[in-house]
Amino acid sequence: MRKFVLLFLLTPAAALAQAANPLPKPELTEIWSPVPPKVEPGARLGDPPSDAIILFNGADLTGWESTKGGAAGWAVENGEMVDVPKAGDIRTTQKFGDMQLHVEWMVPVLPPDRKGQDRGNSGIYLQGLYEVQVLDNYDNPTYVNGSAGSIYKQSVPLVNALKRAPNWQAYDIIYYAPRFYADGTLAEPARVTVLLNGILVQSNFAIKGPTEYRGVPIYKVHGDAPLLLQAHNNPVRYRNLWVRKL
Repeated sequence: MRKFVLLFLLTPAAALAQAANPLPKPELTEIWSPVPPKVEPGARLGDPPSDAIILFNGADLTGWESTKGGAAGWAVENGEMVDVPKAGDIRTTQKFGDMQLHVEWMVPVLPPDRKGQDRGNSGIYLQGLYEVQVLDNYDNPTYVNGSAGSIYKQSVPLVNALKRAPNWQAYDIIYYAPRFYADGTLAEPARVTVLLNGILVQSNFAIKGPTEYRGVPIYKVHGDAPLLLQAHNNPVRYRNLWVRKL
């Protein structure tokens, strides 16, 4: 097999031009300040870093409330918050915009007759409006834009990255809130990147509007808003919830 080597030679004019205009010193393209602030990572993967806002203290529901008003009605067991029947949705008392969010959740082993959307259904609503679906569809057929890792009814996950119940699942979410013009019209849609168990399932998806079970999502102007956890009469558990404002 013959090998060919191509030689590119500068013309005399090009060589003179390069000699007259040498490349700048590398120091001219170095940036030394401002130095980024130091953030200490958690001791273990998934632990909150030093600048995180802890959303659940593992002991009680301080910082959470019912979306209907009053105290959050979920249970706290073994350092985990648990959706209990008829408790209703809960939300943070703090409001957020752009954020990095970590949430761990677990669906228990459910009987075989719990199928489709009735198998461990819950949801994480960014700014209380845009749902990242929680569901046990490890081996449970359902509509794919309603499966775990989906932006509910809007974007199908790239892969099914679930572990079999009752393992803990972990979401890492990078979220940028929508921007609105002064007249209330949409300037930029919300965008979200989601990793499920360390695997990319949503890549910078442009959210179409608030999550709707029926109909077409339509943006309405809003500012920072709480994080909401959906109650769907399924004993879904949550732990290790933290956020970093971006």
